[in-house]
Amino acid sequence: MPSSKPSSIRSAGALPQPVLSQPAPVAVFLVVTMEPGGEPAVRDLLAGLAGLVRAVGFPSPDGGLCCVAGVGSAAWDRLFEGPRPRRLHPFEELEGPRHRAVATPGDLLFHIRAARTDLCFALSAEIMKRLRGAVTVQDEVQAFAYFDSRNLLGFVDGTENPVGRAAAEAAVVGDEDPTFRAGSYAIVQKYVHDVDAWEALAVEAQEKVIGRSKLTNIELDVPGSHIDVNTVTGPDGEELEILRGAMPFGRPGHGEFGTYFIAYARTPGIPESMLRNMFLGGPESGPDPILDYSQAVTGTLFFCPSATFLEAIPEEDDPD
Repeated sequence: MPSSKPSSIRSAGALPQPVLSQPAPVAVFLVVTMEPGGEPAVRDLLAGLAGLVRAVGFPSPDGGLCCVAGVGSAAWDRLFEGPRPRRLHPFEELEGPRHRAVATPGDLLFHIRAARTDLCFALSAEIMKRLRGAVTVQDEVQAFAYFDSRNLLGFVDGTENPVGRAAAEAAVVGDEDPTFRAGSYAIVQKYVHDVDAWEALAVEAQEKVIGRSKLTNIELDVPGSHIDVNTVTGPDGEELEILRGAMPFGRPGHGEFGTYFIAYARTPGIPESMLRNMFLGGPESGPDPILDYSQAVTGTLFFCPSATFLEAIPEEDDPD
């Protein structure tokens, strides 16, 4: 009897999912786990995801609706036969001297972005309708742009993101893994801020923690700051880049204020090195000082295959 799982798809001309899309005012992050027997519904959803996005977004061509889907390490083998993405593995939990990067359940990631809340809501609802009974939601976050690209700590976020060709080089898999060319690795973490403790600091003290001027966003020379700790260099001294898409979220009535961190990378090794510096510290600095005010409450790693890969997944009733 032939297997019901499709084989991995190879394509030299693969097109990426919209990992390189410009920042949007609204985002929804959905992380779910698959129930036993949920694989057929998940494969059907992934195969038709691009069409679903087009259908929901068609009446609002200026809405910029897009969605990136990622698959976790354990779920990959349940969904597909054949080779795996070379660097796909479970999220590495980190236990530092004062802080912990937790690893939490997650088989599938849906990163939805648009210019309007209703578009994100409508697509989220359709995805969950089609996956009803096949998955369990582990985390659902509705995020938003805040003032002039600031986080809820009051600082501009994402300043050093690469753009254009540099963004593609940083975020999209190339010839190093030809089977999965045009895919991308995504690390996600949900951080909850202690806003009261943060706001008790003087602005100058906040700037030393971040390593930037709060008003002008100019980088400051502060060894051991958040900016300094998160700078990773290669063997030749060049700075290694990732594509960040972090956004604020919160529920003021519940005292919840946070940042949903997502990083797309050509290899997970770069964001993982950043996290080790943040939580474990390095030879020249301690852990990231921002962690005294921000706690990571989730942590997962996904591979986001190319759009070509997803569209080539056969339908469950396809005899081929």
